[in-house]
Amino acid sequence: MAMDPIVMSAATALVGAMTTDAWEQVRTAFAGWWRRIRPQQADRVAAELEESRDRAVTARREQDTDAESELVTVWADRVAELLGENRALAEDLRRLIERDITPHVHHDTGIRTGTQELHAEASGQGRVYQAGRDQHIQGP
Repeated sequence: MAMDPIVMSAATALVGAMTTDAWEQVRTAFAGWWRRIRPQQADRVAAELEESRDRAVTARREQDTDAESELVTVWADRVAELLGENRALAEDLRRLIERDITPHVHHDTGIRTGTQELHAEASGQGRVYQAGRDQHIQGP
């Protein structure tokens, strides 16, 4: 099953921020958002964010992209569960990403945050090539 783009964007941005100087700001914003939704889980989530950060820093240092991907999956699952119970939170999550996470993530880390929606239509012999970032096409 495909993951909701806003969920993947949030998880990717969150994990990407874990290894930046802006982590404290991002952690505070994300934990505050969670506290508003599920106050009874807020302390546990804050502790899990710190554990995840330790794992992300280690993964980055060891260039372990699998470990970073696992962290993204873990947080995507957590956020997806929350949105599954209350779909109205999706817009609030989008604002959190755009206002409190994305501006603090260094784009030179290679981590891309945000969402994209691409549309195209081709007919006859037409071809469509779309990419969210770099695209290299070599002829025959």
